[in-house]
Amino acid sequence: MSSILTNNGAMVALQTLKSINSNLTDTQNEISTGKSVAGAKDNAAVWAISKVMESDVKGFEAISSSLSLGESTVAVASNAAESITDALMEIKEKIVASQEDNVDRDKLQTDIVALRDQISSIAGAAQFNGLNLLSNTDSTAGTGTMSVLSSLDRAADGSVTAKHIDVAKADLGQGTSTHGSNAGTAGTASAASIADGATESYDMSGATAGAQASYELDLTVFGGTGTVHYVQRDGEDASDGVQQLANRANAALAEQEISGITFAANGSSLEVTNNSGAAIAAMAATDIDVTDDGTIGGGLEELANIDVSTEAGAKGALSAIEGLIQQATDSAASFGSSAGRIETQSNFVSKLTDSLKSGIGSMVDADMEAASARLKALQTQQQLGVQALSIANSAPQQLMSLFR
Repeated sequence: MSSILTNNGAMVALQTLKSINSNLTDTQNEISTGKSVAGAKDNAAVWAISKVMESDVKGFEAISSSLSLGESTVAVASNAAESITDALMEIKEKIVASQEDNVDRDKLQTDIVALRDQISSIAGAAQFNGLNLLSNTDSTAGTGTMSVLSSLDRAADGSVTAKHIDVAKADLGQGTSTHGSNAGTAGTASAASIADGATESYDMSGATAGAQASYELDLTVFGGTGTVHYVQRDGEDASDGVQQLANRANAALAEQEISGITFAANGSSLEVTNNSGAAIAAMAATDIDVTDDGTIGGGLEELANIDVSTEAGAKGALSAIEGLIQQATDSAASFGSSAGRIETQSNFVSKLTDSLKSGIGSMVDADMEAASARLKALQTQQQLGVQALSIANSAPQQLMSLFR
């Protein structure tokens, strides 16, 4: 049935043409933007996921900058620590030469002083953007560590946690320390004397928990003179402090030409071993002290006490320099390990960022080959749709022939 009021063919052709034009517009948008999902209306779920991933990419790009800054800071400290180690080895060479009787010890001491000043200059200049990892003379918790932002961990519930790489500071300065004044405690010997070949242990954990302990040892009980002390710095525990005290005591006795007595750390206890050939008096409570405070000195504080101008000084210096070289070597090795970890994390973050970008692209980017083929097909369908609508619109005009 034909009707001059309702043209069903034209309506079908019009709806088809509208659908074709809509698909053509979408395809043209894909080609112009390069995205199949350009906004939330295109695909809300995929768009939301892509935006979360894009925010992660931005975060990891910022992390990459943080890692680069941290890597540069550690590299400066590592190079400085290695240079200081080399200078200490040169000092050791001078000290070894001073062991001979027919050498000019005064000139060797002059060379040592020059190298000591050079070490001080290196340690002072080893800063990057105002941060010097070779300076750690603050007792405030956390100041002994530099934290480098390394990652953002996203949990299944959507929460994000920042992760850091902690780089422990070293201290290769030569500042002077002082023992604390606040009363503390330390263990006493179990017997009045230490037999030849025996070892006595003294508990050095008497400082208040969480305090920066200061350790002191009187050498007179062993036939020596003076005292040695060490002030624990941030990042160190009792075992570190006791080990440093033992190192300084061994060096002092060697300089005073007292042999057969050695000190060692066993956790937070100081062990005294007697191989002097005779029994020696054990330390009393007044000979050993642990307090809650003190002025922190430099890690190479004992370098200032090295003096090879005398025979006794030359012998003591040989023992002292070994501990200082070990201190610098440990610092350089620690910085090297941290630098390697930061570099590895930096490479991972770079690859992860690329993977995230690739994943986002696979979700929202348009397939340009498919879009091009679809555009050609839709343009052809559009032409046919226009032709079909034209034919449908001309059908009612055929009715005019019935009235002629």
